[in-house]
Amino acid sequence: MLNIIKHYKFWFSVSAVLFIAGVISLSIFGLRPGLDFTGGSLAQISFKSQPNVQEIKNEVSKVVENAAVQTAGENDVIIKTKALEKDQLDKIYAGIKASQGEFTEKSYNLIGPLVSKELVWKAIWQLILVSLGIVFYIAYAFRKITKPITSWKFGWAAIIALLHDLVIVLGLFSILGHFAHVEVDTMFVTALLTVLGFSVHDTIVVFDRIRENLRTEAGQPIEQIVNHSINQTIVRSLNTSLTVLFVLLSLLLFGGATIKYFVLALFVGVIAGTYSSIFIASPLLVVWEKWQHRRA
Repeated sequence: MLNIIKHYKFWFSVSAVLFIAGVISLSIFGLRPGLDFTGGSLAQISFKSQPNVQEIKNEVSKVVENAAVQTAGENDVIIKTKALEKDQLDKIYAGIKASQGEFTEKSYNLIGPLVSKELVWKAIWQLILVSLGIVFYIAYAFRKITKPITSWKFGWAAIIALLHDLVIVLGLFSILGHFAHVEVDTMFVTALLTVLGFSVHDTIVVFDRIRENLRTEAGQPIEQIVNHSINQTIVRSLNTSLTVLFVLLSLLLFGGATIKYFVLALFVGVIAGTYSSIFIASPLLVVWEKWQHRRA
């Protein structure tokens, strides 16, 4: 049997390093907002043969700065820029046509600043409401537990683990945004919400076993009960997570460019969520309970 609780200081230290690195990165670099949050133009054009993306990027940069050009499939290209006037768009298209040949415009969308600002606040409220909902749901689901761990402790331990997962993902994309110009958009928010759901699901599985063992192993030391519960569920958690990670890895390697960073956020989030469910949330219950006992 693995003695996970015994080495909780090591698990907490690993998480603390990653968490602090994420916070520092977010404080210094922040996130690089995408078109959904800043407003601008989004055009998708299709060529008869595979285009030269770098040459297209050069043509776009002659008209507007800080444009993002990426492939979408074999012959399609997506161009993201700040809001363009019609003459600017015509000039870009003329330059691309001269260097790459004829193409077809599949779509062109203009996102205004008011819409983008509204999306930012909606994303923030989504994360806040989901987190609060998780706390209340876990507290209600575990309401019959009163000793030695109250239901509210289960809820807040889950939220701390979720915060750990979110900061790691956000910190990574902060670094990628600064050094690789990776932008975050509404798909990224969707990935964060998915990570929240996966992580809390994995955590609740472990917590549910702790709840059962608190009843069947009453009188045993709390660290022994929690450690036994983790060992009973760790194989299931790892099997579930590895199955998801294999699918995400295949999408990351062979999927399209348009979902690349969405999948990356899920991939990192699932790893962080699995780690926090086993090595953070449950040991935190023990540490919190023993600290409160000493204080009493």
